[in-house]
Amino acid sequence: MQLTTEANAAIARQLYDAMRSMQTIAPLTESHPSITIEDAYHISREILRLRLSLDHEQLVGKKIGVTSAAVQEMLGVFQPDFGFLTDKMACANGADIPVGGQLIQPRAEGEIAFRLHSDLRGPGITEADVLAATATIIPCFEIVDSRIDDWRIAIQDTVADNASCGVFVLGDQELDPTGIDLAALDMCVYKNEKLISRGQGSAVQGNPLAAVAWLANTLGAFDIPLLAGEIILSGSLVPLAPVVAGDKMHLTLSSAGVQIGSASCNFIE
Repeated sequence: MQLTTEANAAIARQLYDAMRSMQTIAPLTESHPSITIEDAYHISREILRLRLSLDHEQLVGKKIGVTSAAVQEMLGVFQPDFGFLTDKMACANGADIPVGGQLIQPRAEGEIAFRLHSDLRGPGITEADVLAATATIIPCFEIVDSRIDDWRIAIQDTVADNASCGVFVLGDQELDPTGIDLAALDMCVYKNEKLISRGQGSAVQGNPLAAVAWLANTLGAFDIPLLAGEIILSGSLVPLAPVVAGDKMHLTLSSAGVQIGSASCNFIE
């Protein structure tokens, strides 16, 4: 049984307040055992409304999460989800990102971002449609964060919490994806100059194009398009890496053994 509209709005405000006060709350699946995934998406959209209306943030994109087997196993969540990106979440390449001042319990993941030059409106979106609508791909870090105690999340918890999004860092290199085998792209992630993980584009639903198509079609059911000019994060190619103040993260993206891009960020007090 779904929660009431009033209950969803109250939960959204609780999560929004937790985000702004840099605190965590108990899992929603414990405090509201009957919460459904549909409830969670309504809660996520209400949090977005609060961010846009109260904090004057602007919507700049969307993200898909929990796409790879490695991340699903880590979190115990076995289906993808989606969230929203705002301008306040965007960090410059090489940025110093405060832990505690902006993030609660951050983890870094390496992804391929898409910048769209035309809209994608599901249902019925294919990988070919995604490629045709993409202006560039960009290596990036998403720094996920959870407002749920100790990352004790079920799918409803992470969906409601804006797919556990914190901030994101786009690399400086933007690449035309035409002619690039996105499934075969190779990503290496370094923490404090030590290689900690490696993954390929195929880690996200077989191909990042498939992940973005899934997102377009899933959002289509909510009458939400992916819009020209938006940034779309297609999911992590590698396991999540917990980070603390003092850590330095760097990733490289290669095609056929040739490096084609990179991204980096530093975590500070």
